[in-house]
Parts: sequence; C-alpha cells; structure tokens
Amino acid sequence: MARIDLDLAHAYKPNPQRDEDYALLPLKMTFDDGGAYALLGPSGCGKTTLLNIISGLVTPSQGTVKFGGQDVTGQSPQQRNIAQVFQFPVIYDTMTVAENLAFPLRNRGVAPDRIRQRVGQIAEMLEMSGQLNVRAAGLTADAKQKISLGRGLVREDVSAVLFDEPLTVIDPHLKWQLRRKLKQIHHELKLTLVYVTHDQVEALTFADQVVVMTRGRAVQVGSASALFERPQHRFVGHFIGSPGMNFLPVRWAGQGLDVAGRVLPLAHNPLHGEGSFALGVRPEYVTLAAPEAAGAVPATVTQAQDIGTYWLLSARLGSGDSEQTIRARLSPDQRIPRVGDAVWLSLVGSHTCYYRDDVLIDSSVEVAA
Repeated sequence: MARIDLDLAHAYKPNPQRDEDYALLPLKMTFDDGGAYALLGPSGCGKTTLLNIISGLVTPSQGTVKFGGQDVTGQSPQQRNIAQVFQFPVIYDTMTVAENLAFPLRNRGVAPDRIRQRVGQIAEMLEMSGQLNVRAAGLTADAKQKISLGRGLVREDVSAVLFDEPLTVIDPHLKWQLRRKLKQIHHELKLTLVYVTHDQVEALTFADQVVVMTRGRAVQVGSASALFERPQHRFVGHFIGSPGMNFLPVRWAGQGLDVAGRVLPLAHNPLHGEGSFALGVRPEYVTLAAPEAAGAVPATVTQAQDIGTYWLLSARLGSGDSEQTIRARLSPDQRIPRVGDAVWLSLVGSHTCYYRDDVLIDSSVEVAA
C-alpha cells in the first residue's frame, strides 16, 4: 500500500490553451495510505481519466504522480503494483472461481499454501466459498463481476486497488449488499481503495472521503457529512442530495437579506461585499413557518408529491422576473399544504449557505430578533 500524491493536469489534445482543452484541469490531491476514496461526478467530468493516470494506463501531459514519495509518473501499472477492476468482468471463463482468484498470486510466485489461504479468505468475504470449483463460464454476470472484484483484492502487496464503476452490471438488489461488503473488506484488509462512480449513493456509502468532480475539476474533497452540510461549490450542492440544494439569488438590503423581494432581518451581513450572490439551503432544512416569521418568505405551492417516507413540496417565490422555485422535504406526520395554498417557508438558519461566483463564502448567520 502507498500514499498517492498527485500534482498534475491532463489534455488529450496538444498545446491546450483554454480550460475546455483539458480533460483534467490542474489539481493537487493526496490519497492517504489505507484510505477509501470515491471519485464522483457526471459522465465526462474526468474521473476515469484521473483513475487511469493513477494506475499508469495514462501518462499526465503535465505534472507528477508519486507513490510513497517516489515519482512513478513514467512507470507502468505493473511497476506501480496496481490492481484495477473495470466496469465489465475481466475473467477467464475456462477457469474455476478458485483458479481465477488465484491467478494474480500464481503469476507472482506466491507459495501454494498461502494462495489457498488467501483465495479462501477472499471467497468467504464475497460469499463465493460454495462456488470455488465451478467454472466461471456458467456463472451469472453478477457472479463474474464478484470474481473480478476478488481478483483485485486478492493480492496483499498492492499499492492500491482501483475500481472503475464496478457495479454497473450488478443486479440493483445486490448492489447494496456489495457496497456494504466492499466497505467491510476495506476495514478488514486496510487496502488503499479508489472507486469511480456517477452514483452518489455508491460513493457516499463506500468511501470515507469523496472527490466531487465536474468539467475536469475537483471542486471538493470531503466526507458525506461535509458534502451535504457545507458544499464548497454550488455544483456539489446541486449534485449531492435528492433533490439537490435550493439556490436563490440574494442581495444585502441594509438591515437584512433580500430574497425574492422580501427582506429577512439578519444580525450581520453574511455576504461580505458587493456583487451577485446566491443563498443555498437543502430541502431538508426548508420548513413551514408562521406568517411573517423572521427568516421566512411567502410562497405558493405548485406541487406536492408523496414519496412515501416524506412529502416533496415545490413552491413559487416572487413573481415576474424575480420568480423562483424552492423545494422542501416535509414529514408525512405534519399537515401537508395543497397545490395553490399560500405558505410561509423558513429559509435562514444554521444550515444556510451563501455563494459568490459559485464558491461558498459563509454559512453561519443569526436571524435578527
């Protein structure tokens, strides 16, 4: 295992001049030895490029990759001692499950007794002990991908194990079980794991630290709690959560915050300057309030959806050019307004965030008495 330090940028075209020319904009990042990380973002954001640079399949056009302080930028995946699990199963159909799992160890001359022990350990973790003597050709796609996962995990001496959307072919019912299993395996084996996905649930349940990416840029690295509570960039607030964070244009109006034409009195100005700002608040923290309550705005309900464990309320603020839509997640045990109802929604509190040029500037304000 190794600490991985990245200081690089990458473009697939020569002589990049603009941000759009880069697959990965300049970044500095560290993956600690033994950590579990996820690279999360939409298709085309650069996460697979970053993973392939870590593995050695792609050489960065600028900068360096270091393992344990050693520059490995020019080294192959074999020299870096990387294990990589791809989106679709990479196994030998003519071999049994046990032979597939043992193959990486036999190639490295590991003693037969140790191979049997390690294969048995990984098979038990993946709940495949009863299939060790079954040929891979007759297995389902789910089982074949579990073999691929096992082949990546079976070596004890790897610098890191890299996963490129490995649960794509897995039945949805089994994905939750495998995510929990990978988490358990990480805690038991203490391997450095880097996991690429566009699925926030996979990333947040698997990784200790999530790298959120968009348009070739890593906009935030943090725990699930940090990404949810304090998105450092508007994209993170939008991408994390179901639904994502509400964003409303705001300005300071002397004694408070002007939101859709209503001034909310605050103890101090959270915006720190002139210009264009946005207020961000999660639907989970938007609540029904009494009329004229401090920190609340009037709205008209446009949609009320019963999701089962909660109601998702959509409401319209303001009118004309200043009209905005806001969403709130409400508990089913409270009175749910109907479409067309006039309501007051509380927006400002300890969970409210403020953004300038898409970047978090402050998130701790007090409503004035």
